[in-house]
Amino acid sequence: MKKNFYKLFKTKKPIIAMVHFPALPGSPLYDEKKGLDFIYQSIEKDLMNLQKAGVDAVMFGNENDRPYELKVNSATLSTMSYMIGKLSEKIGVPFGVNVLWDPMSTIALAVSTNAQFVREIFTGTYASDMGIWSPNAGEAMRYRNSLGRKDIQMYYNISAEFAYSMDRRTISERAESTVFSSIPDAVLVSGQITGQSAKLEEIKEVSKIIPKTPVLANTGVNLENVEEILRVTDGVIIGSSLKINGDTWKNVDFNRAKKFMTKVKSLRKNAK
Repeated sequence: MKKNFYKLFKTKKPIIAMVHFPALPGSPLYDEKKGLDFIYQSIEKDLMNLQKAGVDAVMFGNENDRPYELKVNSATLSTMSYMIGKLSEKIGVPFGVNVLWDPMSTIALAVSTNAQFVREIFTGTYASDMGIWSPNAGEAMRYRNSLGRKDIQMYYNISAEFAYSMDRRTISERAESTVFSSIPDAVLVSGQITGQSAKLEEIKEVSKIIPKTPVLANTGVNLENVEEILRVTDGVIIGSSLKINGDTWKNVDFNRAKKFMTKVKSLRKNAK
């Protein structure tokens, strides 16, 4: 499993950086006056700054579409697909997509944009801010395969943000079971909400119990903790700490992103 993961990113310990869409049509926070041009200009600017800073991959997500939904409307999906397609010639690194919090829409978006990987909550049952949350990994994987894209890598977030797992097994037990039953291409460990770090001990436990499956820190990675996190993971997904003032809702700060990647590249170069 790790062989395919590293083949995609062409480096050990890849850094996958988020390109967050502004609120999209159909979302309560959508700004009709700024319109679609503003959305495109925002994601284009973030993509270019992240690539210039040297990130290994990017992932497009609708983080600003609050309140979140477990099944998104068609306007969300079609706008994301249109925007990524319009931007496609400028994407120079591997990219993935994530439509919060809708596995089937995430798969559909990946197929329509030719993305290489997806991130979602594919397994488990949760009491969440959005209500009872119970996705179906088997349905999502079969949908992916039915669309002719078995190659899309599926990254399973096993500690849902904004939610409480109703499965009382330990996180390491859930990780081991997920790998056995649901065939993830990578397992992600998150903090309680966007921008908050996962517990380092939980990341270590998960990495230890599924050594053949890539494990990534999914939230809360920053310049100060990246060294210790990379010691026990196969990579990270990062968003908030690369933004202006570390604010999730702002655009990418090129200088912060560049400083972060300079440190990461130094760590990778000096790693045994």
